[in-house]
Parts: sequence; C-alpha cells; structure tokens
Amino acid sequence: MRSMLRFLIPLVSLLALLGCARGPELVGGVPVNEIVADYGVIEDGDYTLPPVPPEYLQGVNRRTAVVYDGPEEPGTIIVDPHAKFLYFVEEDGAAMRYPIAVGRAGLRMRGDSTVGMKREWPGWTPTANMLRTQPEVYGPFAEGVEGGLASPLGARALYLYQNGRDTFFRIHGTNDLPSIGNSGSAGCIRLFNHDVIDLYERVERGARVTVRTYEESVAAEGEELANRGVELPPTIIDPESIYGATDVEAGEDTEGEASAQDETVADADPSAEAESEDA
Repeated sequence: MRSMLRFLIPLVSLLALLGCARGPELVGGVPVNEIVADYGVIEDGDYTLPPVPPEYLQGVNRRTAVVYDGPEEPGTIIVDPHAKFLYFVEEDGAAMRYPIAVGRAGLRMRGDSTVGMKREWPGWTPTANMLRTQPEVYGPFAEGVEGGLASPLGARALYLYQNGRDTFFRIHGTNDLPSIGNSGSAGCIRLFNHDVIDLYERVERGARVTVRTYEESVAAEGEELANRGVELPPTIIDPESIYGATDVEAGEDTEGEASAQDETVADADPSAEAESEDA
C-alpha cells in the first residue's frame, strides 16, 4: 500500500504540473478568464464574432452606461469626433456611450442628419475618390467586398440622410480593432462590431444624429478627452485575406438594393456616388 502511495503522489503532482503548463483555454485567441463582459463570442445569424481582446478595451474604450444631462431627446445619436465617443440618449437622464474611430470623412460631418437606412452585414465598394487618392490601399478591392466577416463595414451600418437624400456618411462596424479611440486617413464613424450590434438594436430609423464641434467637445468632455487618440496610417491588407474569406461578386455596390433584413426609406437614392463615402 505504501509503495502504491509513493507512486501515486508523484503521478498526481506531474499531472497537476502538466495541467498548468497547458495554460488557460483560449476562445478566439483570448484566454477565457480575460474575456471582457459584453465583448465575448457573439453568434449572429450565419456569423460568429470572436471576443474583443482586452487590450483594446482599456479605460474609456468600452461601452458604458453614463449619466447624460444634455438637451437632446431620447433616441438621439450624438457623435463626438474629437473625444472619439458616440452617445445614444436614453430616458431619465441616461445615455449609452460607445468608443469610436473617426476617419477623414467623419471629421467632415456637419449639422444634423437622420438614420435613413439600416443594414445588417453590409457589403462595401471603395469610391472613385478612394481609388484615386490611395490606389495602393484600395485598388485591390475595386470590385467590392460582399457582406460578411471580411467586410470593412462590419456587422451593421447606419446610413445617414439629410432632407431624404443619402449623405454617404456612415456609422458602422469594423474589424480594425486598434483604430477604436483614434483617427484614420479614411472612413466615417466606426465602432467595435460588438458595439455596433448593440447600437443597431437601440436605434430607430429616422433617429436624429448630431455632431459636436470641438468647442462643444471640450465643454462636455474636458480638453484632455477632446483631444483623445492619434491619427493612424492606413492599413494595407492582403487581398487574399479578404477574398479568401468571402465570395465577391464583381461590381457589387454597397449602395445597391437592400436585402430582406435592411430597413430603408422610400425616397432614398442609393445608386448615387459621393466622394465622402470611405470605409
């Protein structure tokens, strides 16, 4: 009996060491014990979104319910391109705050608009302006990318309208996780895919969207936050990493006919081209 115990004790110790050596279970490359609440695996129809790594969710760079005492009505979206925040105003002096990335087009947003169209898993085609000014970045994708995990517009998109016409400004998801909280050379207003899915469910078609000036951002957030983030260079992506993950239909236009899951407005003109629509 004693000889058996002398054998079992080292065996149990060895198994325990081997268990430790294996390390924690990984989900989408993120240790299970490090997955941040609200940013875990999402099963969304035919697609599965992996967790957002915690290094991108530090400090204010995550979805947060906050107190809000501004004059906007519940249901309004407030875009702060300077502090890199988007607020969705709720009832009783509350709001949901999302961190965002702001592209060059997003910085040109002015005045009020409305959410004229909503799309789930939208496709994307670079504009003529994008192809002309940054052919090394966008040229390989001239034929477009259909909706799915590889689409630069991410899991959801809100299409902004003024006077019943498409402004070609977008609020959408992104796979470019390091961009959140920063500015880029291209794009409109981007959110983590987890966040844009959450926002999409809250926003009604026709919701008002307003954009803060720098002075308004300083007054609301303070000077430090109003200057949050840095401008990042464009990310050059291997086309095989995109086209290997999705089937592409030549000539697909993100402004084409909406799918059965889309919500649109009757007088939209989605076939028109504008220079401001950058992913």
